[in-house]
Amino acid sequence: MALDMLSDVVQRCQALPVDSYTKEDHDVFMTAGRTCIEEGNSVQVLSIILDEKNQDMVSCMGWNLLPALIQVLLKKEDNLPQCLGIFNHLLETCRPKELLIGLLELLEQDDPDTIAESLHLLLNPLQKVLLRLGSRKASSLGMALSTVLDQLAKLPLPHTKEQEEDDVFSLCRCCTDLTTFVRPFVQEVRLNLLTSEELSESTTKMTIGRDNDREDELRTELLKFCMKTLSYPLFEVQLKDTDSLAVSPLRNFATEILNTLSAIRESITSLVYQPLLKRKQVPGFLEEEVRYPQESLASVAHLVFVHHLAADVFPCVFSPVFSLRCNMEHVCPLLSRREETRIQKGLELYEKSLVRVEDGSLPVDLMEIKTFLTLPQNLVKVMTMCQRQDLRSKGLKVFQLSIDKFDTEAKHKFFQYMLKTSHHSGVEGYIIKNIRNQINVALQSGDGNTWFQGVHLLPLLRKVLILPDGPETDLLENLDRLMESLNLLRYLIIRDKVTENQTGIWTELYKIEDTFMKPLRVGLNMSRAHYERELHNTMDTKRSKDKEESKISVLVGGENLPHVTSESQIQVCHCLMLKSCSCHIYLHLYGINDGQTLMCLLRLYTQLYTRLT
Repeated sequence: MALDMLSDVVQRCQALPVDSYTKEDHDVFMTAGRTCIEEGNSVQVLSIILDEKNQDMVSCMGWNLLPALIQVLLKKEDNLPQCLGIFNHLLETCRPKELLIGLLELLEQDDPDTIAESLHLLLNPLQKVLLRLGSRKASSLGMALSTVLDQLAKLPLPHTKEQEEDDVFSLCRCCTDLTTFVRPFVQEVRLNLLTSEELSESTTKMTIGRDNDREDELRTELLKFCMKTLSYPLFEVQLKDTDSLAVSPLRNFATEILNTLSAIRESITSLVYQPLLKRKQVPGFLEEEVRYPQESLASVAHLVFVHHLAADVFPCVFSPVFSLRCNMEHVCPLLSRREETRIQKGLELYEKSLVRVEDGSLPVDLMEIKTFLTLPQNLVKVMTMCQRQDLRSKGLKVFQLSIDKFDTEAKHKFFQYMLKTSHHSGVEGYIIKNIRNQINVALQSGDGNTWFQGVHLLPLLRKVLILPDGPETDLLENLDRLMESLNLLRYLIIRDKVTENQTGIWTELYKIEDTFMKPLRVGLNMSRAHYERELHNTMDTKRSKDKEESKISVLVGGENLPHVTSESQIQVCHCLMLKSCSCHIYLHLYGINDGQTLMCLLRLYTQLYTRLT
């Protein structure tokens, strides 16, 4: 039935010009042709398609057969050879614009397995269709690349070496196919750019201008494609180095993208250093922020500095400090993101940039640059708020590495800034520990380092040896800072002799007594009294028969958490009193003259400090 209908409409249209075909003719040809293919009558359809008398009709209507053909090709049914012959003939005969629309519609799938197979099957035909469009293919290429990347984004990403090696999600194969797909267009842009340079000396500017407009449109679409792939999938996956995976499809894909950028005259160096280099005026309809997305530029920097790609085209003339400054512009927004992949990439790029810089070489002038102040704040958020423990640890490691790169004056200013802005007891305690280490180096080296001695050190000590809210300071919340402050004070009293007073601590003790010691004693007494009262109340509650269970319940995820037992409450109170006790002991250390008593209290304090930490 369907074959008869197809034969009838074909015979009727043979006698008509193309512009005389009716809507009914189109509908009958589409419905009957698809049905014939689905029913296995592909041999008869192929005969009709190849008939010389039907070529005008095929050119006009043939693209409507694509959905049925693609289903057969994807399922690899028995009539595969005939359907493949029909498909190839349609690619050569039908109008490229209609073929393009039909193929792009067929690319849009939802199932990952179907997406991968469709991309593998259709990218090569799509390439042939686009090449048939000649010099006016730029917008069509952009539409095709956008559709392909949207489909690629639906595929799961390989996260392990085994997943990439086995290509369990077919993403690697799709990336390889995509590289092959864009290659002729990249080559066309490359040749056009070379031709334009050769003709520039002998051709009028008007002619050159018209040609360059078309060439730049194609180049712009390829640039947009590269920028998108740099953001996804390349910035989402963790590329494997050659030691762990000798042949990495994703690493090869990243290399091809960077090669494509170089081929279309986008300097890798300029992309990496764009934040600090003079911004160039670029032709085309894209604004610079759209043409060069921030995340894509960060991805380029990550590929170059972390994975060492494009090493053959990346010059080594820029100093490590300049590279650090540029990469910090990429790192800063990455560390402010919530996605763990972005945080990880930011930490990796920052670490690789820092290790190239000599320790103690960054001058204090750099602290005037905004990024050198905002990036540490973002790093603090990673160290204190990131859900992954390995990223928090990595953040702390990179934080210390960044401190090591400053010279002594810059460290002094950096510590002041962090004490003022971090607002986190653990971070402040870590900074105070670094201050103690710098004082120790200054006292041991004798190299004339004045920033952690005497007059320059005292303002820093005044910021450390102080309670933020006086006696009412929450000592438990500020415990990390408080213990490191007391540790620093103990070190200064033991290390710096009264007769030498290199740090100025002995002339400052009376101020420390008023601004730190007295408020701390008052606060400790208040805390101790509070904890003793809580302990007394808890023990009374335990003894009371009518208060065996807590009246307060905590609901998490729809389930009640177990009640806190009286024994646990008593244990907590004892622990808090122990913390108060350790601080009380410490407060007496700096004023003791008897060496034996001092050492006894120091040992007791050390035991308590060890139990707490």
